[in-house]
Amino acid sequence: MNKYEIMFIVKTTIDEQETKKSATNLKSIITDMKGEIIEFKEMGRKQLAYPIKKEITGFYYLIVCNSNAETILEFERKARIDENILRHLIINLDKE
Repeated sequence: MNKYEIMFIVKTTIDEQETKKSATNLKSIITDMKGEIIEFKEMGRKQLAYPIKKEITGFYYLIVCNSNAETILEFERKARIDENILRHLIINLDKE
C-alpha cells in the first residue's frame, strides 16, 4: 500500500446535502476497497483562480490515505464521472 494525498473541488451551486453526498461517496470508495483514511479535511468554500465549468467558487476537500493502485484508479474514474466534482488531484506521497 502506498500513501496518497487527494484533493478535490465540489461545485457550490448545488445544495449542501448534495455537496456532502459527493464528498462522502468519494471517501467511501477508499474504505470500501480496503484502503485506510488517515485524514479527511473539509477546507471550506474558496474562490477559484479561474472559472471551471462556469463556477467561480468551490468546496475544497483533502483526503490522506493508504491505499493500493486499483483503489486510486477507481477513485479517479468515479471523480471524472461525478458531475458535481470540478477538479481532483492525486499525489503519491511515497514517490516524492
